[in-house]
Amino acid sequence: MHRMRIKQYLWIIAAGAVFTACQQGGKENTGTDSAAAANTLQAPFTDEYYDSLKVAMAAYYQLSSALVKGDTMGADIAAMALKYHMDSLPIARLGIDSSRAADLAVSTGSISAELAGLIIEKGGLDSRRSSFQMVSDQLYDLLQTTGFKGRTVYRQHCPMAFNNRGAHWLSDTTEVVNPYFGDEMLHCGSVTDTLQFQ
Repeated sequence: MHRMRIKQYLWIIAAGAVFTACQQGGKENTGTDSAAAANTLQAPFTDEYYDSLKVAMAAYYQLSSALVKGDTMGADIAAMALKYHMDSLPIARLGIDSSRAADLAVSTGSISAELAGLIIEKGGLDSRRSSFQMVSDQLYDLLQTTGFKGRTVYRQHCPMAFNNRGAHWLSDTTEVVNPYFGDEMLHCGSVTDTLQFQ
């Protein structure tokens, strides 16, 4: 009986530590967000490109939502759609020099390759979330490079993901809905950057 109470006590302490770490990591830096929101970034490319990017980002948000729900089939479907749309971005028609176009093609190709791995490997929810982390980081870099006309994208961070290594994802809202833990810690995280494009 005494041993059971000790186990319960230790479990409560562990749960409290996880909650505290999440809360500390989950505090938004409102000063940074306000400053970022005040600096509207340029989106210099054609409407054709941004229309295609809009469809790709919709698939990305569906992928994130499927991971929040722990829906592996939904994640695979969204990843296939995102891969298709990344492969279809009209980079060749952007009217930029060949060196810059090649850099963008490498960037979108890396995202596409990571998505292909997510779809093919079928390694379970953790594997899909790991690939999603890579896609999120690469997509963030792409958005900073090309812009996303008339849109605001929030980069969010969970400090507890992947054994406390932490991981980012992108959202079209400031509400934190964690794709790395889902129901376990649905609102664990914070907005760490705001990309607001003209």
